[in-house]
Amino acid sequence: MDPPVAQRLTNGRLHLSHGPIDVVLRVWGAPEAVQAAEAAALRLFPTILPGLVAELRELRRPMDERPHVDHPIAHRMIAACRPFAPVFVTPMAAVAGSVADAVLAAMTAAAALDRAYVNDGGDIAVHVAPGEALAIGLVADPTALGLDGAVTLRRPGGIATSGRHGRSFSLGIADAVTVLARDAATADVAATLIANAVDIAHPAVTRAPARSLDPDSDLGDLLVTVNVGPLEPAAIEAALAAGLARAEAYRAAGLIDGAALRLSGEVRATGLAALAAP
Repeated sequence: MDPPVAQRLTNGRLHLSHGPIDVVLRVWGAPEAVQAAEAAALRLFPTILPGLVAELRELRRPMDERPHVDHPIAHRMIAACRPFAPVFVTPMAAVAGSVADAVLAAMTAAAALDRAYVNDGGDIAVHVAPGEALAIGLVADPTALGLDGAVTLRRPGGIATSGRHGRSFSLGIADAVTVLARDAATADVAATLIANAVDIAHPAVTRAPARSLDPDSDLGDLLVTVNVGPLEPAAIEAALAAGLARAEAYRAAGLIDGAALRLSGEVRATGLAALAAP
């Protein structure tokens, strides 16, 4: 296993990478607080990947098989998934958000901060002190240039995006589903499950068993989306309606604060006070 790498980016950002974990963070506050927070992140970061690799067998098991883990971030992953049962999900649905939450928790424990974010591949944990605010840009397709939305947070929370254009496989056809929740791990799971629900049986949708694309996938033989061709308006509406129903159920249950669903240029949202286009 290669060692972790840390490098300073522009605008005060810090980039931490270790294998598949790729984090960009930034801290605002008094100089000594910023220094203490970044030092805490640098101490924690090298321990994350080895700890999670040791738990991979359990973390790839569905939640209904009650995976057993010891690492604190693995515990975060399971805790984030538990409220969404009995929908099929494995703790891996919460891995990026849980890493972001853990790094942010280490930073805020080390110093009193004005604002901070930890962005783990697009799943973002945010700290906002009273009277502060932090704007986060949204992108539906990571291969495209520019932003297509924004959310402004005025309290601590998490924001995550999932869909067929992301790093992980999706059971649905959403271009992107962005969720705002109380923490990044919860947002990560919810975005995954809502994106899975944005779906419709259609000849333009190509699917394949997850295991055929990645033998180590936690999704096993479940069919994941490989490609989505042109869809007629009725099909787009039906798929978005299915996803929106799940998002609204999660919001009614208090699991999320808001969600924006995107497919073929169409957008549906719930919790517009929390998530909105700029």
